[in-house]
Amino acid sequence: MNRISEAFYACERKKTKAFIPYIAAGDPTIEKTAHMLAFLASQGADIIELGVPFSDPMADGPVIQKAMERALEGGTTVRKILEIIREFRTRYETPIILMGYYNPFYAYGLEAFSCDARSAGVDGVLTVDLPPEEAGEFRDILKKYDLLSIFLLTPVSDRERIQVVKKVADGFIYFVSVTGVTGERGELPDEISEKMTEIRGEIPIPLVLGFGISKPDVVERFYSYADGFVVGSAIVKRWQEAVWDEQSPGFHGFLSSMVRVCHRYNV
Repeated sequence: MNRISEAFYACERKKTKAFIPYIAAGDPTIEKTAHMLAFLASQGADIIELGVPFSDPMADGPVIQKAMERALEGGTTVRKILEIIREFRTRYETPIILMGYYNPFYAYGLEAFSCDARSAGVDGVLTVDLPPEEAGEFRDILKKYDLLSIFLLTPVSDRERIQVVKKVADGFIYFVSVTGVTGERGELPDEISEKMTEIRGEIPIPLVLGFGISKPDVVERFYSYADGFVVGSAIVKRWQEAVWDEQSPGFHGFLSSMVRVCHRYNV
C-alpha cells in the first residue's frame, strides 16, 4: 500500500484528520527545506506537500509566489529537491507529495522524473495546471513507477467534472475551497460543505480541503466534511516572519495549534 493511503487509514483508525503542511522547496534555501521537512515530520505532519518552484505560478497567491521567487533565485532545481527527499527517506516515512506545474516535470523528462522521484521516495504528484483530460500520458508514467496522481476539484466543479476526475484520481481528492489563488482567508463559505458532501458521495477516496486555511477555527468548522486539511500560505508566511526559525514561539505555536485541531488534541 502506498504511504499516502496508509496515512489516511491511520487517521481513520484514530478518528482524526490528516494534517498536511505545504512548504515551497528551496525557500529560503534547499538546506533549510531539508531541515524543515524533518521538523514537520517530527511535529505530527501526516503528509507533506512540497511545492516545486516555477517562474509562473499562476494558481498561487503573493505569499507562495514570493517563496518560489526566493527558491529560484537560490538555484533550486527538481534534481536538488529529489536529493533532499532521498536524504529525508533515510529517517522518515511521512508521505511526500510534489505539488507543482507541468513545465518543470516536462523539462526534466516525464519518464526520467517519475523514475527518479520514485527512487528518491516521492509518493504522489499534483500537477496544478494539468487538467485530467490531458493527464493521460503523465498519469500512466507515474503509475508505472507506483506514484499517485492527485487531482483538484473546486466549488464550481459540476457532476460531469467530478466523474472525469473520479476515473483518474489516486490517493485523495484535493478540494480547493474557493476559486482563485492560494492565500490565507479569514473565513470560507459555508456552501462548500454541500459540494464536499457531493464529492465524497461520488468518489470513494479521501477528500482533502485546501486553499485559505489560516486558523484552527476553519478546520473545526469543516472537520466532518474532509479527511484532511492542507495548510500552505499560512505556514509559509509565518515561517518567513520567523526568519525561517521553526522554533520561534510564533511559528511553533501556530504549527502546534493546527496539528492539535486536526488530531483533536485538547480541542
